[in-house]
Formats: sequence, structure tokens, C-alpha cells
Amino acid sequence: MCPHCRAFITVKDKVCPYCEERVGARAIDRRSPADLLGGLIPHARFNTIVILLANFGLFLVSALYSMRAETGGGFWGIDGGTLIAFGAKFGPAIAAGQWWRLVTAGFLHGGMLHILMNCWVLFDLAPQVEEIYGASRMWVIYLLSSVGGFYLSNLWNPMSPSVGASAALCGLIGAMIALGLTHRSALGDAIRSTYIRWAIYILVFSLIPGIDKAAHIGGGLTGFGVAYLAGTPRYEGSPVERLWQAGAWVCLGLTGLSFAFWYLWFSHIGQ
Repeated sequence: MCPHCRAFITVKDKVCPYCEERVGARAIDRRSPADLLGGLIPHARFNTIVILLANFGLFLVSALYSMRAETGGGFWGIDGGTLIAFGAKFGPAIAAGQWWRLVTAGFLHGGMLHILMNCWVLFDLAPQVEEIYGASRMWVIYLLSSVGGFYLSNLWNPMSPSVGASAALCGLIGAMIALGLTHRSALGDAIRSTYIRWAIYILVFSLIPGIDKAAHIGGGLTGFGVAYLAGTPRYEGSPVERLWQAGAWVCLGLTGLSFAFWYLWFSHIGQ
């Protein structure tokens, strides 16, 4: 598909025959390394790896910290006190001005099964969203969906601590549903039906006690809304693309600022 006029062209075309826009190699042809085991393990792009490393790094640190706590915990079940100390969503703390918990909560996990399930879905889903929407839009969708999910969770049940990447993952699913709605074709119908089933599975799974259904709903709605407004990328270097690149940097800067605030608060309570 031509990135400028969106017409279908052949993989050998270097210039679009319809709008005469010069096109580069397809993203799928530029990927290195390629998919593993014939596509059984999908290729994870750089941005996906960054998120995975952040999740596992924070999980390792928080699990080790939990093992030293009086309440125990550890890798299979981090205690609530440790999660709150590391930036979980917690209504009273957010009401006291710790808004950054809406960001940091999305990078924390409560146990080994929790992080493995979320990161498995992330490894499979995020590269697909990035390939369609581009890296900048993917960052904005992912981070805003996480914040939107925990914001609704805080309104729904402020006294219950909550963590996990699932709010952001529901946002990525919402983005794929938005793609299926905007592309009125057989392919769009197939994409929409596939990811609506994903959304239904997650909603059913959310009925299990202890699962933060509000975070899932809020993340999914936020991701759908952002992706529906964003659309797919236009030609490289356009003002719209530069705007989305700036938005991605703002989201990344907000994430870094949130963890800086968390570190200052954490250092203070540790004294």
C-alpha cells in the first residue's frame, strides 16, 4: 500500500504509479532479525523489547524487595504493600497528589504468572499494532491506554491497589478494532471480528475475582478512541507524522517524569 495515496501497488514498485510518490522497502522486508520458527514466534520490534525489559526489570526488583518484606511474597505473589511502594494505582495516594501512579502502575506486575501472561500477549500483539500504526502512534496508544485504564480503575475502586500491562494491552486490542471499523473491506471485517473476540475473552476473564475489569475497559476504550482519531500513518515527513512523533516523545517524557517522581518519593519513605 502506498504510504501517500494508500493505493495498492506491487512489492517491486519503487515509485507509486498513481501519485508518483517514492516508496521504500516494506516494513516486513526490513525487519531484522526475522520471525523465529517460521513465524511461530513473531518478530518483536525494538519498542516492544524496550517495554518487555522495563516490565521484567521492575518485576525483578519489586519481587526481590518483596522477599525481604515482613509479609513475604516474592516472585509468585508480590504483596500489596510492596506494589504500593513501587507505584501501584492506589486511590488514597493518588488523591494525595501522586498522579504518577497512573503511569507507573502499568509497568508493575503482581506475580510470575501475571507478568508472563501479559508479556506473552505484548510480544504477540505490539509488533502488529506498530507495523500498522507506526512506532509513534503505538507509543501514544500504549501509554495513554494504560493511563486511561488505571484512571477508570481509580474511579471504580480507589481502595484496591492495581498493577499490570493489561490496560495498555486492551488499548492495543481496541486500536485493532478501530482499524477494522475504518477499513470497510473483507480484510477490515476479518480484523474487526478477530479482535472483538479477543476483547470478549478478556472481558470474560475479567469476571474472575481480583481481576481489575475497570482497567481493562478503560484501556480498551482509550486505545480505540486514540486509534480511531489517529488513523494509519501518512507519508513520511508530513506535518501529521511529525505531530505524532512529538506526541510519542511527550508520552515517553511523561513516563520518565513519573518514575522520577516515584524515585524521589520512594527514597523519602526509605529514610
